[in-house]
Amino acid sequence: MTAQAGERRNAVERALRAAAPHELLDAVSGQLSHHFATGPVELLMADYALTMLQPVAVLPYTSSPLPVHASEPGRAFGSQRPHVESHEDGDVTAHLPVTVRGDRLGVLSVRLSSEPDRDELHDLAEIAAVLGHEIVVAERDTDLYLQARRAHRLTLAAEMQWQLLPGRSCARTEYSIGGQLEPAYAIYGDNFDWCTSADHLTLTVSNGMGEGIDAALLTNLAINALRNARRAGVPLADQAVLADQAIYGQYGGRMHTSALLMQFEISTGRVEVIDAGSPRVWRLRDGVVEPLGFEAQLPLGMFEGTPYTPQELQVQPDDRLIFVSDGVYDVASPAGERYGERALARAINATRLLPATQVPRAILQELAGHRDTRLSDDDAMIVCLDWHGKLVPNGS
Repeated sequence: MTAQAGERRNAVERALRAAAPHELLDAVSGQLSHHFATGPVELLMADYALTMLQPVAVLPYTSSPLPVHASEPGRAFGSQRPHVESHEDGDVTAHLPVTVRGDRLGVLSVRLSSEPDRDELHDLAEIAAVLGHEIVVAERDTDLYLQARRAHRLTLAAEMQWQLLPGRSCARTEYSIGGQLEPAYAIYGDNFDWCTSADHLTLTVSNGMGEGIDAALLTNLAINALRNARRAGVPLADQAVLADQAIYGQYGGRMHTSALLMQFEISTGRVEVIDAGSPRVWRLRDGVVEPLGFEAQLPLGMFEGTPYTPQELQVQPDDRLIFVSDGVYDVASPAGERYGERALARAINATRLLPATQVPRAILQELAGHRDTRLSDDDAMIVCLDWHGKLVPNGS
């Protein structure tokens, strides 16, 4: 980084930190105009279904959205690389991904009088990344960016479920994760959660029984009980036991949650697994797609005092794991044909070249093409995990 680039980035960071939570776009626009002589600047947020980019505008609603798959900003969002759009008047617009630790938030579009050189484009991309971090912090204090993500009104149950998620994607050197829930604006009990540390990745996928608010309340209790146990530092099996006790104590066995708990050891790829009536897991390894079977144990909260025993799995570099809920398997076509394992295996294989962040959306789009909307009475969840493994330094 050059001294000038460092000074520009520091100035932008100071301006963003000093700005009110709802004024981040104004702050970054002012800094870009001063340092790069830019024209209009627009911030587009990805909607909950990851199909539209919604411009941040005046509350309570945003201006006209742009499709992710048929727009210039969408090219930057999909590729996660800056994309420069040329205009007839000689100006250009730099579309810059706004992403935080692999979680794709949207795109910052910046109008310029001439095409930026490589260093300038890199500086602009860094500024977009800084803006993304500030948006995540600002969302604690303003609804502006969350509201800008909505192409439609969320149901109350969906509002509760989306607020429960850690994000829709996450990436570090050893792995990358992408997850998606459908229908995005009216989900019920499906959910996923993850937590990373220096030594472990803990991943949970769950499917609470029931519909609407009942399902959302059950899932909230289950996820928070698991988080509470995990943050207390107890082993994975005890996390399941404590969550089971919390759910049974609240519902007395009337409601329960199917869940799959997995704890990955970063250094070795060894995985502890607890299958509590779980969503299913598929593995793509060396071009072969196959389901993984675990010893099924009772769902969380079904009976009082259920013990849970972990099993083991070994993942290898370049393995891809796909987690799917029963809402995927149970989807019926207009002819009554279930989606089934063959179709899912084909979809997993067809998306093998996509990054983990894009796989859930791509598979769910195929699922939507199969679905008979008259019979759609369940939500669907897909999570994709690409395991890269621990890098070994040269010479060790």
